Amino acid sequence: MEGYVIALDQGTTSSRAIIFDRAGDIVSQAQYPFEQHYPKPGWVEHDPMDIIRTQFHALGAAFERSGLAGADIAGIGITNQRETALVWDGRTGEPVCNAIVWQCRRTAPMIKQMVADGMTDQIRRTTGLVPDPYFSGTKIRWILDNVPGAREKAEQGKLLFGTVDTWLIWNLTGRHVTDPSNASRTMLFDINRLCWDEDMCRALDIPMSMLPEVLPNSGEFGRIRRGIPGLEQLEGIPICGAAGDQQAALLGQGCLLPGQAKNTYGTGCFTLMNVGGNPPRSENGLLTSVGWQVNGKTCYAVEGSVFNAGSSIQWLRDEMGLISTAHECDVLAETVADAGGLYMVSAFTGLGAPWWDPYARGAVLGVTRGTTRAHLCRAVLEGIAYQVADLLELMEADTGRKMDVLRVDGGASVSDLLMQFQADLLQRPIDRPETVETTALGAAFLAGLSAGVWTDMEDVRALRRTQRRFEPVMRPKTATRLMDGWHKAVERARDWAAE
Repeated sequence: MEGYVIALDQGTTSSRAIIFDRAGDIVSQAQYPFEQHYPKPGWVEHDPMDIIRTQFHALGAAFERSGLAGADIAGIGITNQRETALVWDGRTGEPVCNAIVWQCRRTAPMIKQMVADGMTDQIRRTTGLVPDPYFSGTKIRWILDNVPGAREKAEQGKLLFGTVDTWLIWNLTGRHVTDPSNASRTMLFDINRLCWDEDMCRALDIPMSMLPEVLPNSGEFGRIRRGIPGLEQLEGIPICGAAGDQQAALLGQGCLLPGQAKNTYGTGCFTLMNVGGNPPRSENGLLTSVGWQVNGKTCYAVEGSVFNAGSSIQWLRDEMGLISTAHECDVLAETVADAGGLYMVSAFTGLGAPWWDPYARGAVLGVTRGTTRAHLCRAVLEGIAYQVADLLELMEADTGRKMDVLRVDGGASVSDLLMQFQADLLQRPIDRPETVETTALGAAFLAGLSAGVWTDMEDVRALRRTQRRFEPVMRPKTATRLMDGWHKAVERARDWAAE
């Protein structure tokens, strides 16, 4: 029996492919970045063809580096940046415009009108979400209203919508499909009935003919078609697992029991808690989404989203020129005992949970003549941890479940300073796994469960291994004082930008 699974991890700033063996260890990988487009303040776009080019290149390169044969690959799993919206011609495959990225704030006025129209409760009750430009629905509406000819073609049934998983699967197999975890992030999906919601589509004036078929997260989505340059040896291999990146990471972290939680420190920060088979309704501005649907059973997750986390470190490097590598942020931050009273609110594209303020903007507060770039680096790292601490406090209040330990992953989780500060703020242990690529691992698990590489969820749970555990050392009163200062800083950054 073949024992290798390929995970395609299509992220906000790069496309990766990782091949895992039965033990969950990495055999080979490849990663390629692509360009970010910012046509207006608060707008974020990707070229859809850049996504395809880099992801196919990564898939071919990872396979070539592995030394494996096509017959060794049991299946392919896909995980992806979630709410990013793409619309293309179903006959030609031609995108009608650039992808509108999850971070993009252009539909804030549309959301403001929906709230004024009294739709907040309907959105929360049906989709588990809150009214915000973050989600795909208003992005689709914007494309139909603003791209010449798009509305007419959509009403004729000629245009297709997809999140990034759908775009990849369509280009790899020719099938127009998605999974419940990605569908539940569109603001068009009924998480209770597990189907597209006619009323939400009608409210946003989106033809339902554009929407993909929703399939379980573990099962066949299609097979690699013939004729894709560089992927000839992979023809016929099934894509048999798919999940949005954060739900995939929840699975990859082995959070299989209600109350277990993880945080991914990526471009943004995403904190998810497994809540089992009954979706709760948040009273604190958090989101409820489908975690995964496997073997006829649906697992739900409560989520808090931070829009800018690792991107604030990239800002120090790329826009400010204060560091030359991401690691240098850590090195400089460790040269000072604390942030010197400095707070960095990285609301570059607004604030996510629990504030949901698309008009917030980034702010650095507490600057004195003695402030150095080392203090700013430390404030950037600490700002990430403050946002996560806010989310977990509300998550515990919503669910009535106390989190014993926070499992962590993602690029910034390699920072010992950040992880220790996070443990101190939470007054809870932080558990970092040996394999921090848990997003890709979760997608691999879903594919491998379908393909028979792993038998059941117990097999998956047994593969997680801890690399390091961070215990809190800060006094609780100090943590409370620091959080109070953070909340003052957030208030200064809120409701800043004009429409």
